[in-house]
Amino acid sequence: MELDQVLQNLNIQALNEMQLASIAAYKKDKDIVLLSPTGSGKTLAFLIPALFDLKPQEADIQTLILVPARELALQIEQVFRKIGSSFKVNCCYGGHDVNVEKNNLKHPPALLIGTPGRIADHIKRGRINTSGIKTLILDEFDKSLEFGFMEDMSFIIDQLSNLEKRMLTSATQSIEIPDFTGMHEPIIINNLEENKPTGLTLKYIKSNGTDKLEALFNLICALGNDVTLVFCNHIDTVDRISGLLKEKDLIHDVFHGGLKQEDREKALIKFRNGSSKILITTDLAARGLDIPEIKNIIHYQLPHKEDGFIHRNGRTARMNASGTSFLVLSENDFIPDYIMQKPILEELPDKVKLPDFPDWATIYIGGGRKDKISKMDIVGVLLQKGNLLKDELGLIELQDFAAFVAVKRNKIRQAVDLLKNEKIKKKKYKIEISE
Repeated sequence: MELDQVLQNLNIQALNEMQLASIAAYKKDKDIVLLSPTGSGKTLAFLIPALFDLKPQEADIQTLILVPARELALQIEQVFRKIGSSFKVNCCYGGHDVNVEKNNLKHPPALLIGTPGRIADHIKRGRINTSGIKTLILDEFDKSLEFGFMEDMSFIIDQLSNLEKRMLTSATQSIEIPDFTGMHEPIIINNLEENKPTGLTLKYIKSNGTDKLEALFNLICALGNDVTLVFCNHIDTVDRISGLLKEKDLIHDVFHGGLKQEDREKALIKFRNGSSKILITTDLAARGLDIPEIKNIIHYQLPHKEDGFIHRNGRTARMNASGTSFLVLSENDFIPDYIMQKPILEELPDKVKLPDFPDWATIYIGGGRKDKISKMDIVGVLLQKGNLLKDELGLIELQDFAAFVAVKRNKIRQAVDLLKNEKIKKKKYKIEISE
């Protein structure tokens, strides 16, 4: 497979300098440490060279990618599938059906992506043959350490007796590389300084009193339909904000570690496809996730450390774009010392109106890739039986046993009603609006 074809399948004109540097370093057969912020294209920086290193004649797993979060594993898998190579790829992570993973591993993928805990468990149970693994990629390695995966990663790496290449990525400069990684005189590609957001404006709003909820609501309304991430330090704070927005009939989603895996995935899908413009979240969404360019970051609660502030703000003003980061301060709050730039006071209007509903909404289909359903099958049934036009269809995300489709909000009810008794590939699946 040629690079031009890869870029065409990904709908990319050209690789950036960091990605080209990574590919060049990969060819030198040395270990690599890639330091680059979220949103700079790290996934392609390791996926493309890893792809070209895969050998079609090999029957076992050749490349293992370890990641700290399930969502990141799924994101990398999606990108690899979009490349359109002939190589098999699979994901293993906590919360995923173990029986599905066991069946996948009976016919080993060339590329395996997973969280350290689940991969270690499969190895211990003899489901993964590690002898063929020549390349190890530790993506968002510093986050894996923060999440307490050191023991699992150390165990996994100890089982990789034929390892030839190691690549470690991080969005943090101050990272110590433990001995268990086996990294030896790595090539270091530091892309952190070059990618500091230059189009970021820092502002703050003040609430009357100590309860900041009303001030936050007014700010969200004032921002209108801009894509906005609201960061909190605690899950109960996320839920409290969500409760208010529900009362006000303001469409949004929440994302945090207390949710079921399928609810977390659904929230990100709807945020990606434009069905929701507001995501209330903990720092779980600060790094590593494939979400759209964010116009506004709101710190409802400020992080305790500068790193957290940097990673949150890194969600906006990326790749020469502009964005705004807002601090929501009560009368007792102060701006922490780690914020060196003086924020601008944002005066909110006395009267605000609710933002319009997003143009898109999401249809859920209860069948997916393992049911031999393709994106073209879904497009066909929605256009022919759902009476939709091409421009009334948005992003389609296909999973193992489900699919999510963005549809123009003003047509979604009609489409779902028309599809109630329809079949996809001669089989009836649940088709409904994803709330």
